Amino acid sequence: MGLVVPIENYATNPVPTMLNHVEKVRLAEELGFSAIWLRDVPFNVPSFGDAGQTFDPFVYLGLLSGQTSKIALGVASIILPLRHPAHIAKAAASVDQISGGRLILGIASGDRPEEYPAMNVSYQERGKLFRESYKYIRRVAEPYPQLQSYFGAISGDLDILPKPEKTKLPLLITGSSQQSPDWLFNNGDGWITYPRPHITQKQFIGQLRDNSAIDKPVMEPLYIDITETPDALPHPIHLGYRLGINQLYQYLKSREEIGVNHVALNLRFNRVNIEETLGAISELILPHFNEKE
Repeated sequence: MGLVVPIENYATNPVPTMLNHVEKVRLAEELGFSAIWLRDVPFNVPSFGDAGQTFDPFVYLGLLSGQTSKIALGVASIILPLRHPAHIAKAAASVDQISGGRLILGIASGDRPEEYPAMNVSYQERGKLFRESYKYIRRVAEPYPQLQSYFGAISGDLDILPKPEKTKLPLLITGSSQQSPDWLFNNGDGWITYPRPHITQKQFIGQLRDNSAIDKPVMEPLYIDITETPDALPHPIHLGYRLGINQLYQYLKSREEIGVNHVALNLRFNRVNIEETLGAISELILPHFNEKE
């Protein structure tokens, strides 16, 4: 169980306030949430309607790594085609090192076409650029790598420092990222998938489990609006549900049963006091899942 930052309600404005944002992350850690998740939103695109946490994810991760001690630091997700992979590799490994190996890096090809011409990058080629960037990031985790890539050539005569805390960065692929099913099954350390209907999600995860990725985790982000009535039945909202906390527990159990390993809750539309909501989830839901860790 994790949380998407900012941990606040900003349903009526695409830009969050970020008030007391560090204190809320510390509270999440204290209450037992296992991860926080940032997003990579280079531009505030009005048609998209959400500026994310507004801060650059790597700068923000540096701050949060020094303000926390055990909660995992996730990004869902870095848009690979819009950054040079050398910068991604160095920034991500730096966060991983200074946080004691707590970084989980989601990666994606991007879904906001307006951002690509602003950076002189081809939106149509984002699938190819995603693969090239992925290959580059993996290779430069090795000492003095050699590679030929769209993003440049390295001949083994220089190195990128630091290296990840462990042997490689944990990379979770978001959606399909314009890749074939075979590529998805054979690459990445896990997947971030949108909250599909239950049967569809079960089929998707079943396909993953039937392949060599059987031990790789699946993460699902979920927008929630917890009602004051504990048993209120789920009502669909954007990529999630308005529902009672008992119904949230039932939803999470059903996802666990089909193979979802981690759910990142987004409280953007949550109308009840945020701190009260976090406390209720910590008290009534987290113990049922944390006891299995």
